[in-house]
Amino acid sequence: MEKEFTASELDRIIQMAWEDRTPFEAIQMQFGLKEKEVITLMRAHMKASSFRMWRKRTNGRATKHQLIGNLENGRFKCSRQRTISNNKVSKR
Repeated sequence: MEKEFTASELDRIIQMAWEDRTPFEAIQMQFGLKEKEVITLMRAHMKASSFRMWRKRTNGRATKHQLIGNLENGRFKCSRQRTISNNKVSKR
């Protein structure tokens, strides 16, 4: 059974799939799609060359798989990401 998504949901799923630091498990938690379903969705909504490039990037990438990558406390956050405190962003 294929799930129905709005255009904005499809855009968000594709964006999350392209992001290096967003694991497939995050997509599954948010949209209920398993990795194979994400691959099928990407194949259907992308040009063949773009799909091949995406598969080459994600195949075996530790950050795209929660069990391989290192997620702390179930949070999908890069370890190098800064926290914003008191709404002040450092400027250079």
